[in-house]
Amino acid sequence: MLGDVVVESMELDQRSKALNKILVVDDEQSIVESVKYNLEKEGYTVYTASDGKKALDTFNKEKPDLVILDLMLPGLSGEEVCRYIRKQSNIPIIMLTAKGDEVDVVVGLEIGADDYMTKPFSMRELIARVRAVLRRKTLDSVKDTEAEPNLIGPLQIDPKRHEIRFEGKQLDLTLKEYQILELLMQNQGQVLTREILLNRVWGEDYFGDTKTLDVHIRRLRTKVEKDPAHPEYIKTIRGVGYRLEAEE
Repeated sequence: MLGDVVVESMELDQRSKALNKILVVDDEQSIVESVKYNLEKEGYTVYTASDGKKALDTFNKEKPDLVILDLMLPGLSGEEVCRYIRKQSNIPIIMLTAKGDEVDVVVGLEIGADDYMTKPFSMRELIARVRAVLRRKTLDSVKDTEAEPNLIGPLQIDPKRHEIRFEGKQLDLTLKEYQILELLMQNQGQVLTREILLNRVWGEDYFGDTKTLDVHIRRLRTKVEKDPAHPEYIKTIRGVGYRLEAEE
């Protein structure tokens, strides 16, 4: 049994690295070189950009599987780059910021970033997050090819198409929003702790705090709730986590 788990984990890591194109965007050359060097040692193909315009040009040309994006860029800002990418794709975006201000982090997450790291950061931690994100993306794609559409109350999920509809209308979701809502739907009526959601969606290697999850939940509520301040479906269980309430 343990051997099977180890083999499966190794296979997922190999498949994750098959999704091996990563775009690193930062105007600090030392950071770019360090991140590029360490990711290439892990087997990934790395493209770099030092400003927003070059980042978008490289994104459109190379179609990366993950973007590591500095929030503070010359010319076209990291926020503008993030918004553009999110309109074109749901690929994971890990945001870098030199600011410790919570407002900057929240803004970055609300415009579509999946995760964030504050400079200076641990290279080991960054690589662990990259590995976890790509492994999760691979696992989801394998699982989705085997699943059938399912209806829970006003929500309908079609894993093969990677779509969720609310009252018949397709929701415009980022990858992390889709994964969170999918997990809540799979466990409809059950309370999922913040730790469970973070481990299942961001991976067991995730080192961040619960702020990332809470911002994504807030964004989800704006898409499925008539009054996000008084949610009818995605309920907060104070001090514990979240629960989806929707009659089947």
